[in-house]
Amino acid sequence: MRILIGALGLVLLAGCVSPGDLEKNNPSISANTSKDPKRYALCVFPKWQAARADSSMVETESGYRLWVASSNMADELLDIKKTKSGSSVMLRQRMAWSPGLGRSDIEGAVRSCL
Repeated sequence: MRILIGALGLVLLAGCVSPGDLEKNNPSISANTSKDPKRYALCVFPKWQAARADSSMVETESGYRLWVASSNMADELLDIKKTKSGSSVMLRQRMAWSPGLGRSDIEGAVRSCL
């Protein structure tokens, strides 16, 4: 019985996707904006929160990072980094081909705030 429970635990952990795992994916959206990272993040984040309540944002050394995670899996990851002329923006998605909950609103927010 213990082996069965241990195996089930490993299977569940194998399904976890962290923001770091998403960094390995090719960006779904890669763009530049003349807005500084804070201004861009403050444009995108409320729209993400409206689409998905499980959105989060942190300030990083070079800008901001936003992500959406549910059930121990990061679904969306947006890195906003300072450049000389504004910011570079990269959206990575766990399953870019999947029409997940709020996916079109997430992508729309990234594009509309550019």
